[in-house]
Amino acid sequence: MIITFIAATLLLSFIMAGGWAVQRATGNSGWVDVVWSFGLGIAGLVLALVPGPITGRQILVAVMIAAWSLRLGLHIAQRSMSGPEDARYAALRQEWGANFQVRLFLFLQIQAAAAALLGLSIMLAAHNPAPFPRVLDFCGIAILIIAVAGEGIADEQLRRFKKNPVNKGRVCDAGLWAWSRHPNYFFEWFGWIAYALIAIGDWGWGWVALSGPAFMYWLLVHVSGIPLLEQQMLKSRGDAFRAYQRRVSAFFPLPPKDETP
Repeated sequence: MIITFIAATLLLSFIMAGGWAVQRATGNSGWVDVVWSFGLGIAGLVLALVPGPITGRQILVAVMIAAWSLRLGLHIAQRSMSGPEDARYAALRQEWGANFQVRLFLFLQIQAAAAALLGLSIMLAAHNPAPFPRVLDFCGIAILIIAVAGEGIADEQLRRFKKNPVNKGRVCDAGLWAWSRHPNYFFEWFGWIAYALIAIGDWGWGWVALSGPAFMYWLLVHVSGIPLLEQQMLKSRGDAFRAYQRRVSAFFPLPPKDETP
């Protein structure tokens, strides 16, 4: 499995270099997130299915990562084709100036390393030697279904909100967005718990899979997710977004606060 992990890591590095080339050719850095989503899906299939002989759990995990990758990758691709450059990358383009392309290439290689760490959870889940199926396998399936469905619902609610001309310049606070400022990020994190549950067993390596959801939480809440996006939202929405911040939980879905005097 060590050789498979090294091979998948190198594959991710190559794929993200391709993502850099795509964004340079199109002038839209949002495409790198599409490449990252599909790239992790491809690497995840390798990590799940190699080495063989292929077991039922390996097939299950492969189907799970493929479903997640297709849903997310296609969603971001549609957004990249129909909308402007992602606000986070637009801000980095402005901040990095003439060094943007060089720094973005290095940044994407860091993203490749991050994807490899997430892939570790996929690999450990697929190769858990415990008898298949177990209760934890079914729990993992249920969690991933909820996560993919929840993220899809959040994305669709935001798309419909933005599509309505009446909402131009407003902050989306409808549906799941009334309970979390970033419900799509929450469900993205939630889905990685599925692999940890499937990986956990009598073998000690299974617990290492908890690094996946822990790392994803750190990325989304403290690094490249919420901080960058909210910085842009404060610039574009100002006091309206500040009021939204006071009312609604940043990450975990919770009932909104009542600001009525």
